[in-house]
Amino acid sequence: MVLFLIIIIVLLFGVIFFQYGMQKKNGENLRYTYEKLHEIVEKQTAEKLLVVTDDQELQKLLVAINHLLEAKQITNADHAKVEMSMRKMLSNVSHDLKTPLTVILGYIEILQTDQMLSEEERQALLKKVQMKTYELMELIHKFFDLAKLESGDKDIELTRVCINEVCQENILSFYDLLTTKGFSVHIDIPEKPLYALGNTEMLGRVLNNLISNAIAYGNDGKTLGMAVRSDEKMVYIDVWDKGKGISESHIDKVFERMYTLEDSRNRLYQGSGLGLTITKRLVEALGGEIHLSSIPYEKTAFTIMLKRVKF
Repeated sequence: MVLFLIIIIVLLFGVIFFQYGMQKKNGENLRYTYEKLHEIVEKQTAEKLLVVTDDQELQKLLVAINHLLEAKQITNADHAKVEMSMRKMLSNVSHDLKTPLTVILGYIEILQTDQMLSEEERQALLKKVQMKTYELMELIHKFFDLAKLESGDKDIELTRVCINEVCQENILSFYDLLTTKGFSVHIDIPEKPLYALGNTEMLGRVLNNLISNAIAYGNDGKTLGMAVRSDEKMVYIDVWDKGKGISESHIDKVFERMYTLEDSRNRLYQGSGLGLTITKRLVEALGGEIHLSSIPYEKTAFTIMLKRVKF
């Protein structure tokens, strides 16, 4: 009987010491978790919390904390990217506005100080001032358009759009210019109507941008094409040329805001680096996607993807 009591007492002490050891270990783990988490947050590192423990509840807590840390790190990276982009944008905006303003002020100074100007010369300078002012206004409108698109303030009504008609109208509006510049034009638009979810005005603007871009940067190839095709879910519009194209290393960047690398095509609006950015934002506002593929002097194609709408 005494031996049995001694065994029970020993077992009880064993349980107590085990529990004490576990509590101490858990306390140490919690203390380490707190200190490490504080260090990660303070130093803004990309570390994760790694604690060896058999405590399932603590394991769940660590998993949740690591998910939060990962989300925070992604948010911080996005914020840094946006901040860098905004600084670059402000710098480019300042430059792009300063250039035409300097030209305008130069013309005005000549008009004010040069008394020897003939009436014909004076009118010619006034015409240049007017044209530069229009260019400046157009550039400012582009900045505002991009700001509205990125903020979501620009409401675009989506309806069923006949893609064939919109494409035909837009390519025909450039026909005289293309003929004058000696372009060979290839149009592949099916006779059977294809409908997609979109907005006629915005889609027309997208196509106008891409065709203008192809004319400006595909001039070496003297070839421009437009094709419309579809599958069960999507309608595709290809605008392509055979110009100098875009190198593979730049393809992923041409849609970035303010990307103005000399070899890029993102200079539709007075070198502002806004043309293809606005085009992409418009396509996305239509619920679609836009992609670029390029083999220099063979085929550079911008492909718009819109959700197909059937009868």
